[in-house]
Amino acid sequence: MEFLSVRDFRTSPKSVWEKLSRKGEIVITNNGKPTALMLNIENNELEELSRAIRQAKAMISINNMRMIAAQNGYMTDEEIEMEINAYRREKEEIGNE
Repeated sequence: MEFLSVRDFRTSPKSVWEKLSRKGEIVITNNGKPTALMLNIENNELEELSRAIRQAKAMISINNMRMIAAQNGYMTDEEIEMEINAYRREKEEIGNE
């Protein structure tokens, strides 16, 4: 995987596009931390690729939630219902401001 800084991206855009074409993907870093992933998109595959990325991100989130739940202990049905109701009340309060 190819890593480039935000600075490289700004100062040498032509080389970025050339590398993206060759490598297929580039990770953009900011202060040494990965912040974005650029993907080369071939022929009309934007929708399919976007859908696959959203699905993969959702699965990562679900797996992370499961891991945290396993570490912290699972909630009872009553605790879940209380959390949902608290969130709904909070949302209503924000909407009424």
